[in-house]
Formats: sequence, C-alpha cells, structure tokens
Amino acid sequence: MTNDDAPALDDPVGQSLGARHAPLARRLGRAATYLPDVATFSSVSIDPGAEDWADLAKLLGPGAFADMFDCPALPPPEWEPVFSLEGRQMIWPGTTRPGRRPGPEPGTGVTELGAADVPEMLGLVARTEPGPFWPRTHELGTYLGVRVNGTLGAMAGERLRPPGWTEISAVCTAPEARGQGHAARLISALAARILARGERPFLHVAETNTGAIALYERLGFRTRRPTTFRGFRTP
Repeated sequence: MTNDDAPALDDPVGQSLGARHAPLARRLGRAATYLPDVATFSSVSIDPGAEDWADLAKLLGPGAFADMFDCPALPPPEWEPVFSLEGRQMIWPGTTRPGRRPGPEPGTGVTELGAADVPEMLGLVARTEPGPFWPRTHELGTYLGVRVNGTLGAMAGERLRPPGWTEISAVCTAPEARGQGHAARLISALAARILARGERPFLHVAETNTGAIALYERLGFRTRRPTTFRGFRTP
C-alpha cells in the first residue's frame, strides 16, 4: 500500500465535478452528477446527510441508476442496491517518467481520437466491456487509439480529473489485436501527457482483473488503497 498525501483521490468523482468537470456537471445542494451521455457517476459530500441523498435523488429522478463509484458512504435503506464490486485505486508514484516523450511516440501507431471516432469507440467498448462509456464520455479528456488494418483495435483515455491528477480509463483491446503491447503503449502515452502538464496519473481496476493489475504494476503504478464500486437505484 502506498502512503501519500492525496486527499483529492479520496473523493475523485466529487473533486472532478467541482473543478475540471464542472461544465459537465449537474448540481443540487451538495449533490452532483454528470450530464447524461457523459458519465453515470454521482457524488454527495464526504459526510452526507439525509438532505444530500434527497438532493441526489431529485437530480437523478425516481427509479434512476446512481453510480456511486467509490463513495464510502451508503445511501438510505430505501435506495435499492444494484451492484457491489471490490477494486483498487492505483497511482503513478512519482512526478516524472524518465526517457518518455510527452504524447504518442513516433512509430507507435498511437493516434488521438475525437468525436468522429465515437461510433468505433462505442463498438470497441461493446466488444470488450472495459467499464462505463457513453456517447459523450470522450469529452472528459484525451482519448488515444491504435488502428489495426484501418479498424480501431485498442484505446485508452482520460476520465476523472481531480485537482493535480488525471485518471486513465477505458483501456481496452479487441480480441484479435491482443498480445501486441497496444495497451501498454496507450497507457504510457497518456501517462507521459499527464506528467508533462504537471499532473499525476491514477486509475481504478477491479480486483478480479488480475491481468490488468499485473500490467499496471509492470508499467510502474502502485496500489494506493482498496475501494468498493457500488451502484444503487433511487427510490
């Protein structure tokens, strides 16, 4: 376990919605959530009361899905549990990456993705299921991809943006493109960009995804803390 002073990472959704992602947020009182088609993540204060949960329910509407991500607080009992998944939060332990150039390196085949690539990005996500990804998720940050024979075969991008940090997410590779190091190149390219602008990379991963954890550790990431991803349905 890594000891560090990174309080923003204890509430990455709330910290993102209150800062870099404020233009993509809906808010009511101390509750916040992303705009539809951007992300499903929601946040309440770190010490929520009944009023905060009521405000979030109003924001989302009755019977709506509330993706609380790694919020440690539990909603009132009338909120219906949808899922609970054990995971971990991992960070890049330093502020530099020696020998790495900012951005995609020449010859790697890594390219930046944009709005025109969204149909392919959604198609790749549907095949590989890396986690939540919606038509406007690419607006959260930079997304990079690798094309194999003209088709998007792998991608990764930036998601949560708490102050001083950027989360690497949506790391996925099509089955026919695996084993060629695409994920490692994409993560390294993103990490180099993040570090070059004076921030630090971090990410989240399910405990059952042992292959991904091993890859992240080989690249230099270290576990900061365990977490539990949870989803609920509003009353």
